[in-house]
Amino acid sequence: MKFTKMHGLGNDYLYVYGAVPENIVSLSQRLSERHFGAGSDGMIFIAPSRIADFSMRIFNADGSEAKMCGNGIRCVGKYVYDKGFTDKTRLTVETLSGVKTLKLHLKNGAVDRVTVSMGKAVVSPPQTIETNGEAVTYVPVSVGNPHAVIFCENADCAPVEALGPAMERHPAFPDGVNVEFVQVLSPREMRMRVWERGSGVTLACGTGASASTAAAVKSGLCMPDTPITVRLDGGALEITVAPDGEITMTGPATFVYEGETVEC
Repeated sequence: MKFTKMHGLGNDYLYVYGAVPENIVSLSQRLSERHFGAGSDGMIFIAPSRIADFSMRIFNADGSEAKMCGNGIRCVGKYVYDKGFTDKTRLTVETLSGVKTLKLHLKNGAVDRVTVSMGKAVVSPPQTIETNGEAVTYVPVSVGNPHAVIFCENADCAPVEALGPAMERHPAFPDGVNVEFVQVLSPREMRMRVWERGSGVTLACGTGASASTAAAVKSGLCMPDTPITVRLDGGALEITVAPDGEITMTGPATFVYEGETVEC
């Protein structure tokens, strides 16, 4: 099986054009392992779609399937354009959270950055739960997948590796949850770190940045209808939240290497 390793701000996946194999759980676990495998946050399979230009399916490093990945879908846009599967610079991609629209930004004939219409965010009132012996207040947000946004004074010192897995496995989230630790630096800038459901600490999360910005705008901490810079461990994304909750995300997509497995 041939694959392409790509990343969006360090959120890396192994991309395959073709059908999802029956042994996808063990395959994703094995190839994603960073010492004995290729090393990634998971695998993404690309295929034609009946309702869009392409479809994508996302499997985390633990083998579980995700509905949507903002960094991953930008790389899908680069993959299909740079490899000649399309000559369009405006694409639609079918995901488990609906059809998303991409605008490809070219540099020297290749895709450099991608703008994604992420859909509308659903921001719920803050909730408080008990975990790890303390009360944790978070803002529930859905952008096609579930997020718990925790505002803090210093994201760099946030207990991501301790509180993240505790939140993910909490009974309040029977299907798990992505956990964002967010520091608002100004009405137009935020710092965010993330624990991703099924993958753990990652360098970036596009849906997490979208959810965090939507929560900040809803809370009056950031400005609506204005590009907000979200600084993650792997780099920066630009997120805009329209007054109706519609989100657009712009960020890079980067090729790493091509590979081939000896056995699947």
